[in-house]
Formats: sequence, C-alpha cells, structure tokens
Amino acid sequence: MSTFDNATADRPIGLTAPSGIDRAAHHRLDEAWLSAAWSHPTTRVFVVSGGQVLIDDTDDGTELVMTPAFEAPVTETHRYFLGTDADGVSYFALQKDTLPGRMDQSARPAGLREAGLLLGPRDAALMVHAVALENWQRLHRFCSRCGERTVIAAAGHIRRCPACGAEHYPRTDPAVIMLVTDDQDRALLGRQVHWPEGRFSTLAGFVEPGESIEQSVAREVFEEAGITVGEVEYVASQPWPFPSSLMLGFMARASTFDINVDGEEIEEARWFSREELTAAFESGEILPPFGISIAARLIELWYGEPLPKPVRAGA
Repeated sequence: MSTFDNATADRPIGLTAPSGIDRAAHHRLDEAWLSAAWSHPTTRVFVVSGGQVLIDDTDDGTELVMTPAFEAPVTETHRYFLGTDADGVSYFALQKDTLPGRMDQSARPAGLREAGLLLGPRDAALMVHAVALENWQRLHRFCSRCGERTVIAAAGHIRRCPACGAEHYPRTDPAVIMLVTDDQDRALLGRQVHWPEGRFSTLAGFVEPGESIEQSVAREVFEEAGITVGEVEYVASQPWPFPSSLMLGFMARASTFDINVDGEEIEEARWFSREELTAAFESGEILPPFGISIAARLIELWYGEPLPKPVRAGA
C-alpha cells in the first residue's frame, strides 16, 4: 500500500467525529426517568420526517433546528430518546409525517447527504441516529414471527409484538466498500448503472450470510469488475442509514488486472493513476463521489489530497 499524506489520513470520515453525546441506553426502559427528562427545561427536541430535518444557517455555523420539549409537537408513540451531553442536556427526536412550519425563514429541510456536510459533530450524530431509527420504524411495523402490528418501546429502540411477545431491534446491514489498487498503484473506480454519466466511485456491496468481511470484499470485487484481490486492509467504518447500512471501508490489492464488469450493478470500471484522475477531474470527465461518504475518504487516502467537490449530489 502507498504511504498516505498525514493531513489527509487524519481528517475524520463524515458522521464519525466524536460528538459528545452519550446514548445513555440504560435510560431507555426507565419511563419515570424519560418522563422527567422530557419535562426538563433544558431538554431539546427536533422533528425527523422522511429522512429530513430542519437546519438553520447561523453566525456560528449550520445547526439542527431544535426546540425545548414544551414547545415540541408531541407524538408520544413516535418519540425517540437519543442521549445526553456533558452538561446533562437530553435530546429527543419526534417522527412526524411532515416537518413543522417555521416562522424563521432561514430554516430549511435537508437530508443527511446535505446536512451531514454542514452540521457540527453533535448535531450530525443526533441526526444520523434519528434518521436511522425513523427508517427502521417505518419499514418494520409488523412482527416477522406472527405478522401482528408491533408497538414502540425502549424510547424508540425496540418494537414489541403484543401477540407473541417477540422483541425486534433496529436493523443494521453490514456492507463492504473498498478501494482496489494494482501493481502500478492505480485505483479501480466504477460507475453504477443508475449513476449519472461520469460519476465514478469505489466498489461496494453487502456482506452475505456465512462469509467474513474479507471474503465479502473479494467476492464483490470479482462479481462487479472481474478482478481478483489478495491483500485486504481494514481502514474504518461509517454509519450509512440509507436506509440501514454500516459501511466497512477497506483498501485491497489486486492480483489480476483485466476488468470485466457485470453490467448489472457496474456499467463501467477503469484503472486510474493519480495524474489521470486529476486530469479527469479538471476536465469534468469524472465526477467525484459525494463528500460525506466514506468512498470519498478511501479515494483521498490513495490520492493524497481532498477530492474536488462534486457539482451534484451522488452516491
């Protein structure tokens, strides 16, 4: 593997910076504590709807629009406790069908791909937690054992079946994402079939039952690009609730070099030297992956400097 530029290597991956939030899971089943926390004047609440929240650009930067609990539009069965900070402030999210209207015209709705680049570590962590819970809650309303509608428990972190007693927990799907390099230290980048022309990124795929993550890396690279990989090195992980993934990032070294794309997930794949990728970025031939994604950071670790900002949101 190549030696990475320290400034680039040390820059945190999006949605993973220390947030100062203690999830305080031991309080989730304590209804008396949750009730007292909800009633406390310092408690802050924000609404999540369809993966979006309200954000506001202030003199101190972009922030989540949060209100005291007593001003929040209460929906008892869709109230999620997210944790506390070092000052003892408790944070909750409310799942609603629509975001509330705002008198402040500077506030605007935003999804995680936009907001994650703008919010500070605390607010980004609160948002990614809330969005992940909301996605799971919306998609898992019925018991997988008996089909009965389940009810929310543990401050949004469990769904219980009143018929058979089963408890269901938020789902997280492990997925591998990898930058593959060859014996000339070129990087393998691919374009998915549903991406716009010119959008290239790392290869990725879900871990299948019964395989290790290293086996998953090798399988996905071979299935998508026809490349065999040998050495696989873990780099970092990133929560990715679109709707429920945990991305496990790797660098991998190719042992074969002839590309043969599957045509189903990957439409095009190419080897790039750093010079070729720089020229492609400058000409607009290649659009970089979206800046919040771990894909961008994996490419940067090889590239040696931050990627240019994409002209439109992508994967």
